[in-house]
Amino acid sequence: MTQVWSEDDRLIPVTVIQAGPCVVTQIKTMDKEGYEAIQIGFDPIKKLNKVNKPMTGHFEKSGVTPTRVLREVRVASGASYELGQEITVDLLSEVKKVDVTGISKGKGFAGVIKRHNFSGGPGGHGAHFHRAPGSVGQCATPSRVFKGMRLPGHMGVDRVTVKNLEVIKVDSEQNLLLVKGAVPGGKGALVSVRTA
Repeated sequence: MTQVWSEDDRLIPVTVIQAGPCVVTQIKTMDKEGYEAIQIGFDPIKKLNKVNKPMTGHFEKSGVTPTRVLREVRVASGASYELGQEITVDLLSEVKKVDVTGISKGKGFAGVIKRHNFSGGPGGHGAHFHRAPGSVGQCATPSRVFKGMRLPGHMGVDRVTVKNLEVIKVDSEQNLLLVKGAVPGGKGALVSVRTA
């Protein structure tokens, strides 16, 4: 994250996303696969000995350089794309808002106050109930804890989508996208961007 000045002299917090270039590695059609989609690759692999034989064949079939990341994107018509076609950040030049999906930062084992925003008990000296979850089940009937009960446990490393982020700037030369606010994941994390 960083910050930029707007035209009306306001300071805007932005996240800088390297958006591409991505290449089309496979086209899925209604006739063959039963749905319309394209597979895009990102982050070319420089050392080709890092690619296994099945993936080498997959990339050779499409005639593109092997990439580290492959993702499938649903499209209205796969016929409008070609194998090896480069998709750049210019697609988002006219877009005002985007949705960004990524894997959130891992926080490890967390209690209910941090994980589920429970309020906790009184903090005074006489209290014996501070950060515990409280009552979680019933008595003899049904004498179990219901599924989905909010309890302590592993927090983070979830698929999170932040919606309606404003696009501040699109830098076509460096393939950079500046969006207002924060996106899921740490520095260098992989995210997918789509129009809102």
